[in-house]
Amino acid sequence: MITIRGLNIDLREFQLRNINLEIAENEFFILMGPTGAGKTVLLEAIAGLIPLMSGKILIGEREITGLPPEKRGISIVYQDYALFPHLTVLQNITYGLHFHRIDKTHAEKRLDRLLEVLNLFGLKQRFPVNLSGGEKQRVALARALMVEPKVLLLDEPLSALDPNFREEVRGALKRLHQSSTTTFLMVTHDFVEVLSLAGRAAVMNKGRIEQTGHVKEIFEKPASPFVADFVGMKNLFKASFNETYAMVSGVRIEIGRTVDPSSQYLAVRPEDIIISRNKFSSSMRNNYSGIITQINNQGFYYEIAVQIKDVSFKGLITKGALIELVLEEGIPVYVSFKASAVHVF
Repeated sequence: MITIRGLNIDLREFQLRNINLEIAENEFFILMGPTGAGKTVLLEAIAGLIPLMSGKILIGEREITGLPPEKRGISIVYQDYALFPHLTVLQNITYGLHFHRIDKTHAEKRLDRLLEVLNLFGLKQRFPVNLSGGEKQRVALARALMVEPKVLLLDEPLSALDPNFREEVRGALKRLHQSSTTTFLMVTHDFVEVLSLAGRAAVMNKGRIEQTGHVKEIFEKPASPFVADFVGMKNLFKASFNETYAMVSGVRIEIGRTVDPSSQYLAVRPEDIIISRNKFSSSMRNNYSGIITQINNQGFYYEIAVQIKDVSFKGLITKGALIELVLEEGIPVYVSFKASAVHVF
């Protein structure tokens, strides 16, 4: 549905370089990356709001590179809602119909379906000033989809919402996607949104795409040190490899398979690290003793750093496990993880 070939943009202070991307029809695709990576610039280039230096953008088989925004069949939703304050919810949602020729009967059916899916029937006559953040964003989504765009672009639509409203709108987004034929392309840096909404994603960094693939693959098999760090691979080490094991600063790590000897990095997700007070006897190939050097409260869990020789491993445990194991900085513990949990690249 969305095809981007050799896209380059030069904004003087920032550039997008050699962007190539394929997004399927009706896919929910997410662009991830740190602030300043170029996600919004790419989104606005697709929408026709930023000129290209070179490259092509296609929607289906139709090239839209040189078309004005209103001719592209694309809607865009920003995090700040951008509702008309002097119009009611109903008037905001139907505003775009003034500029699009849609059969009246069909438009009425579409309006009813959007009001139902987004739970907006009871809000039709309210003005934006009387709406919560979550309600405003649902109205913005309904307005964007009312004109039946082929593509819906979403620029961090949940980031300005309180946690409760964020969950509410996230659920609405999922229902909207499942009940429409529109292709969704969303920018976010929130992993909960990525994991709950997207099938595939791309990670951007400094104006380039670092990795594209299925969400599970990106989180479990990052293709570069940057992606590994971005997706939370807390245990990321430069390593040397020999057949089925690796060496990291004098620590031997079993991989359980033959890897390319030209590989340079080894990574283990912190949730795959098991920390115990007693030696762990199991099928896990990697077992070490070490000293807890740091315990960080991360809200719903604790991050535990354990020093093993010159290597610091980080694992995650719940508050209940922390209390049960009586873990404190400076005490000896055991660290274990499966060979299959080791990612090499």
